[in-house]
Amino acid sequence: MKTISSVQNPLVKQIIQLKEKSRARKSSGLFIIEGRRELSLAIKGGYIIRSVLFDDTICTAETIREQCTGLQAPPELIALSGDVYRKLAYRETTEGTLAIAEGREHHLDALPMPRKNPLILVAEAPEKPGNIGALLRTADAADADAVIIANPKTDLYNPNIIRSSVGCLFTRNIATGTTAEVIAFLRKHDVGIYGAALTASVPYHTCDYTGATALVVGTEATGLSAAWLDNSDQNIIIPMQGEIDSMNVSVSAAILIFEAKRQRQFL
Repeated sequence: MKTISSVQNPLVKQIIQLKEKSRARKSSGLFIIEGRRELSLAIKGGYIIRSVLFDDTICTAETIREQCTGLQAPPELIALSGDVYRKLAYRETTEGTLAIAEGREHHLDALPMPRKNPLILVAEAPEKPGNIGALLRTADAADADAVIIANPKTDLYNPNIIRSSVGCLFTRNIATGTTAEVIAFLRKHDVGIYGAALTASVPYHTCDYTGATALVVGTEATGLSAAWLDNSDQNIIIPMQGEIDSMNVSVSAAILIFEAKRQRQFL
């Protein structure tokens, strides 16, 4: 088993690149997982784990081996000194664990449609990784059938998305595509499109979401693009009773998706 005690080690430099540079993640097909819980969800989601690096002052190789027993191919284990781990970790509460994993392609045509009336959350062009992570947590809490990111502005393996999603990125059905591709995909599968928008809209709770449904949210700054407004079966709005006219996108998505779940009797 390897041991790394210098922050100048080439693997340490590679990990820093994978954490900080989208280009490095895309060119290598690799990304970094930080945290025992997040690693467990990646294993549950069937991800290939290349290596697990751990702070040997916090946890042991045996603990890591036990966590990785569900993997077909055991990952390489690498012990890190406390100084090296602190150089690489964002947080102090991740139980001394980092992993290098293989990313996946998230093509629309590979997205499973598990039932006749799927409930899908679509987000167009979300820019902040924290918002994307929060949207994934919302979809996980509601057990939505899929999350689709239209016109993504960042790659899904950004460490801030993994962290803010608390690892549920690894266990949800997720796809990305252009707005045109996503609309075509939804039409192909006869999924009703309900766009959160201010124009030509009705109160969100007056619509029927018990059939195949896509709830579409845009950015707080610009909302949905014209393509969504032109192709929406019905635009919907959350009535606002205060002084402002918008909410955080993940909060809006939660309100909409749990109304759909209520109508479905939380099934």
